[in-house]
Amino acid sequence: MIILGLDAFHGDASACLIRDGVLIAAAEEERFRRIKHWAGFPLEAIKYCLLEAGVTLSDVDRIALNQDSNANFAGKLRYLLTSRPNFSLIFQRLKNRGAREGVGELFELHFPREHRNWTLDYVEHHLAHLSSAFHVSPFQEAVVASVDGFGDFASGAWGVGRGTDIMIEGRALFPHSLGIFYQAVTQYIGFPHYGDEYKMMGLAPYGEPKYFPQMRRLVHLEADGGFELDLAFFRHHKEKIAFEWSGGSPEFAPLFTPALEELLGPARTPGEPLEQRHKDIARSAQAMYEEAFFNLLNVLYQRHKIPNIALAGGCAMNSVANGKVRRMTPFQNAYVQSAAGDAGGAIGAAFAVWHKNGGRRSFVMDHAYWGPQFGTDYIENILKTHGERIAQAGCVIERIDDEQELCKRTAAAVADGKVIGWFQGRMEWGPRALGNRSIIGDPRRADMKDILNAKIKRRESFRPFAPSVLSEAVSEWFEEDDDVPFMMQVFQIREEKRPQIPAVTHVDGSGRLQTVKKSTNPRYHALISAFKDITGVPMVLNTSFNENEPVVCKPEEALDCFLRTNMDVLVLRDFMIVRNRPEVGAAMGALSSTGE
Repeated sequence: MIILGLDAFHGDASACLIRDGVLIAAAEEERFRRIKHWAGFPLEAIKYCLLEAGVTLSDVDRIALNQDSNANFAGKLRYLLTSRPNFSLIFQRLKNRGAREGVGELFELHFPREHRNWTLDYVEHHLAHLSSAFHVSPFQEAVVASVDGFGDFASGAWGVGRGTDIMIEGRALFPHSLGIFYQAVTQYIGFPHYGDEYKMMGLAPYGEPKYFPQMRRLVHLEADGGFELDLAFFRHHKEKIAFEWSGGSPEFAPLFTPALEELLGPARTPGEPLEQRHKDIARSAQAMYEEAFFNLLNVLYQRHKIPNIALAGGCAMNSVANGKVRRMTPFQNAYVQSAAGDAGGAIGAAFAVWHKNGGRRSFVMDHAYWGPQFGTDYIENILKTHGERIAQAGCVIERIDDEQELCKRTAAAVADGKVIGWFQGRMEWGPRALGNRSIIGDPRRADMKDILNAKIKRRESFRPFAPSVLSEAVSEWFEEDDDVPFMMQVFQIREEKRPQIPAVTHVDGSGRLQTVKKSTNPRYHALISAFKDITGVPMVLNTSFNENEPVVCKPEEALDCFLRTNMDVLVLRDFMIVRNRPEVGAAMGALSSTGE
């Protein structure tokens, strides 16, 4: 059975394809459209998934969408009967519902020559989230929890997964939402864009939880693990909150009311200086989220006494909280897949439909490399096409077919303080660069963060950079020893090791690590091993290969990013492009003399 899974008409639109219960391909639409968090119908991602699988739409048996407008009907009815909702808001949501229910027509429009042999399945938003975590995890039994902003009138769902079944035993319904709380405070401290919550998470360690009592006025915890908002501080339930797709990019209006400014003081506008007060508010909001999150998880553990937990939903992108699960709860094992947010709902919907139709479990997602890849011939043609531009930039191209030599040369450049663009294999699924679309630097250099921001990233100085570490070396360098292949957990770096790796040590001594195994990414493992041979340090600094845009997908995008920034070296599969300003034309000579 071939199933196409979709997250459509929502931020981080995406598509995936599974065949007989095994994931074949998955990608977010933003990587093809080149607009961050692209929302709408993920046409280009769909085309990629079909191409990667070697099938046409006529071969697809089912299409699974991670939304079901009929879900949680009783909760919607209760809300309408007991509240006075804004009818323009209702109209807007009905319009969005109409778009979702027109998915079948969109397929017929964009694939007019294909036969409609498929059936369209709607999967409730949080069931898709839970499936995206549990059904691809290594667990046969686990507590499951999804927490986010909203989807299908719910902001959370939790229960137990066993085998192929997921039993949902509790939900958080509109208008109460931990995701809305976190997003509202993120907006309040001057980060207004969709997906900016990671900025507040990065800012929080610079503050103290001085505003925690005020945060407890915003979020009330319940004995059963649930939570409620004090709605006096939020707008989403009574006013029309813009959720429009301007050029495919989601846009939100402010979620907080003037009451929040009365409680915390004036909101920061984007571009204003960050004061200590803003850092303290960020720390307090993170502490409040963690208290609510761990309240839920501890209740669930006491109820089920299962050592495993699988997490999903936008709030599962909070890697700081994820990294504390084993310390703050009795859970021994946590799984968070690489696209835990709404994009991941595509695989969740697909696997939910697979198991609903009697499919068995035969797949575990232990890596994130499900996107497009490009062969040597394709890359060589790109380099020839852009040869004059490359030469004018003072770059030399060399083809290195010996993988060991390629990794040794790259590692030596990293150890020499160079900034490396590293483009290999299949693109990562999810927002993190995990060694195939990465920019690499030396974690030992205290000035590497400033170098990267000056050369390429130009981002806020408080945001940390992450370490990619050999999995066999984690316990030596971090206070916890766990497999973190998707960079979804933050651990404390051992105190005695922090001076050796200042570029990846956050202000609180933590690092958002990625563990790298030879079995899942042999070339990246070889690069880090070569760096260890030179320096004694079994990790590199890893940040996403982009410059204020979606992570690069194609070699030509990587080349363009390299040429317009001040990166020192670009490694495109087997080709190393070094910026050293030789005579014009030297680059093409090197290319022609190093072919197969």
